[in-house]
Amino acid sequence: MAAEAITPRLIESLYSDALLLADETRGYFDQAGTAERAALSAAQRVLLACEALKASTRLMQIIAWLLLRKAVAAGELAAGEADDPRRRLEDGPSVDPAALADFPAQARALILAGVELHQRVARLDAGAEPERPVASPARALLQRLQRSI
Repeated sequence: MAAEAITPRLIESLYSDALLLADETRGYFDQAGTAERAALSAAQRVLLACEALKASTRLMQIIAWLLLRKAVAAGELAAGEADDPRRRLEDGPSVDPAALADFPAQARALILAGVELHQRVARLDAGAEPERPVASPARALLQRLQRSI
């Protein structure tokens, strides 16, 4: 795993995103989406409940992986221990596309946002380099000056 590419700042940002998404998802499935669920058929409500459980599982997997990386950044855990295959991000539960199409728009958006976040974190876990910001020309000049001294 390219641990050097996974910066504490990136982990903090993803962790905040995951917590916010988990809170929004919980709020929707616990309370806000009640009226929308009532308009669904019994079969659709069961499918939505299943997808809600999968969404929660997916988000908890992400949060657990990010907490592990936070522990590494804080020096509480050695990077080698975090790279143990047993501590890899698990594959997220699959989404039923046919069922998803019949869900209310907000439920669909929350589920798909969790899938996208899981895919981003999975790329990090697999060793893919995170997207890097465009280098600042001024910073590049300063770095060249520092190297020349």
